[in-house]
Amino acid sequence: MQITETTAEGLKHELTVIIAAADIERRITDRLNEIGREARLPGFRPGKVPLTVLRKRFGPSVMGEVLERAVSDTSFEAMRERNLRPALQPKVEILSFDEGTDLQYKMAVEVLPEIQPPDFAELQLERLKVEVTDEEIDRALERIARQQRKSEPVERPAQMGDLVVIDYAGAIDGEPVPGGSATGYRLELGLGSFIPRFEDQLVGAVAGEQRTVDVNFPADYANPDLAGRAARFAVTVKEVRSLAPQAIDETLASAVGMESLMELRQAVRERIEHDYAGLARQRVKRELLDRLAERYDFPVPEGMVDIEFQTIWQQFEAERTRQRESGGQASPAEGGAGEIKDETEGKDDETLKAEYRGIAERRVRLGLLLAEIGRANNLTVTQDELNRALGDQARRFPGEERRVVEYYRNNPNALDGLRAPIYEEKVVDFILEVAQVTDRTVPAAELLAAVNGEGDEPASA
Repeated sequence: MQITETTAEGLKHELTVIIAAADIERRITDRLNEIGREARLPGFRPGKVPLTVLRKRFGPSVMGEVLERAVSDTSFEAMRERNLRPALQPKVEILSFDEGTDLQYKMAVEVLPEIQPPDFAELQLERLKVEVTDEEIDRALERIARQQRKSEPVERPAQMGDLVVIDYAGAIDGEPVPGGSATGYRLELGLGSFIPRFEDQLVGAVAGEQRTVDVNFPADYANPDLAGRAARFAVTVKEVRSLAPQAIDETLASAVGMESLMELRQAVRERIEHDYAGLARQRVKRELLDRLAERYDFPVPEGMVDIEFQTIWQQFEAERTRQRESGGQASPAEGGAGEIKDETEGKDDETLKAEYRGIAERRVRLGLLLAEIGRANNLTVTQDELNRALGDQARRFPGEERRVVEYYRNNPNALDGLRAPIYEEKVVDFILEVAQVTDRTVPAAELLAAVNGEGDEPASA
């Protein structure tokens, strides 16, 4: 094999590889002999078919197979000989080949950049902590108690605090409101979960009654196509139910499977603490990634950026299409689905693509940096960790667990999708152990504000 490097510009390399005709012929002969040991052809005993007959019978298919294998083997060997670490699968172009002649092909490959792992000992980060108060636990118990209230049908007009079961369909100027209809919807009057004045107009309704509800969407409504506009909803009240209060006592604990109210309070405290710890980690991880992005600016493979950008852009277009088709609203009860981020407003696609490509480049750079940190410090994802992640994923599809597990075990790329976030978290944990992390106790509102004020640009290790 003869290897010639024709281009070396940054991370891009091009190699020309020549495989001698004799090597190709040897590979073909070896493969035909393998087939001959198993082939059953009329007039010949197994293993006794002449090579000339095998070549005539299987030659074309074997030729294609041999060429594919030869290119695969020699391209890997060529990169290893040149100490090239490919970022993506190389692109191969056959330059020349005829039966009995040398095989010549060109290989274009982008390589991983050389990254010097940073020293994290001087990296200073702040981790916010929240102490859960008794008042917060009390509020959580009140919410649980509300959820555990029992209801029973009543034969009287609906009043505030009742639960009504309704069918509704909304229209603006005679045209249906996108996403503005539902059947059998359970609405508690007085919660304010619908658009203003919707619930008020159901007070006094009885089971079986049909009502017309006229409302105005707020001027600051999430969907600008509906904001400030008048709408009319046809509502059928199917049932009126009275909600009985649920005391915060031992009966509430029993209703949710706890031995005592004290045990329930402790479980609520631990859940809230766990939630705040997750938010605090999210914030300190974001701060860490921001610091790394600021400190390290090395070239990244364009092919990897292209793939990441395409993923981001496809997600954006899918969300934009969904918004257009649904009017940006899931149902009046939900106040409308989340709009595409405000920063996209007033920007054309070219501007957005440039911004999203910048995000893609940041993600690739951080992913490569985290991967190198993990590699340099021998961090790996264990089989037990992967099995737990697979089990968690399977439990998301009750009744389909076996099918989900088989899918992941038969699709290495899908399994890598489970492994990647575990690996990333392990690298982040490693960095946080080495860095100077200062804990600061803050009110819950400050932590929530800190988390909600940050962007959404996760790394991808």
